[in-house]
Amino acid sequence: MFNETKTHEITVDVVILTIKNNAIHVLLVKRTTEPFKGRWAIPGGYVRLSENLDEAALRVLKEKTDVDNIYLEQLYTFGDPLRHPNARVITCAYFALVRSEDIKIVSTPELGWHKVSDLPPLAYDHKEIIQYSLKRTRERLELCPVAYQLLPEKFTLTEMQKAYELIMERKLDKRNFRKKALATNGLIELEEYTKSSSKRPARLYTFENIELNSKRAHFIKKEKTK
Repeated sequence: MFNETKTHEITVDVVILTIKNNAIHVLLVKRTTEPFKGRWAIPGGYVRLSENLDEAALRVLKEKTDVDNIYLEQLYTFGDPLRHPNARVITCAYFALVRSEDIKIVSTPELGWHKVSDLPPLAYDHKEIIQYSLKRTRERLELCPVAYQLLPEKFTLTEMQKAYELIMERKLDKRNFRKKALATNGLIELEEYTKSSSKRPARLYTFENIELNSKRAHFIKKEKTK
């Protein structure tokens, strides 16, 4: 029987996603203590008394990636009484989309990127949380072009389509995708082209003024220096 008088703990876990080597990767940390010692886990931590949930998630994100240009969204609250073997722990999960070019992480035996298609054994219910974050990312593509947060700041339509295909896990018709992409609010056509000696230069694009329709989602922008 459960002890009904026992208090619970509140944590945040942040699924940090990026595109590396033409695959979606998630940042994981290896646990050095029990429970689940030796298994990989989503970066997270307990919510401090002085923090709200968003502040706690941003702190965890900053500690692990030290980046500012990100898309962050509150994902779901996971509260199965048995999700933690030794305590009653409720976690509020977030997911963040981060450009690989902004990340300065050096992989170590305790910290590293893993393909979401080939995850190692994970602690707690973190596999479920990662799968849920991918599902939410796919849903967000229908509402606003969040995939651009996984692209370089200046990108080609081919690179944009590849990002969408990785997230959707299926091939997209090139002609239909380009037609829809060019009609997307916020897409800016630049007077710049790729520099390549082996291929025909391709026009570059960027995104500006993306609007969100969710109070749980945030674009965290780096302050521009004057």
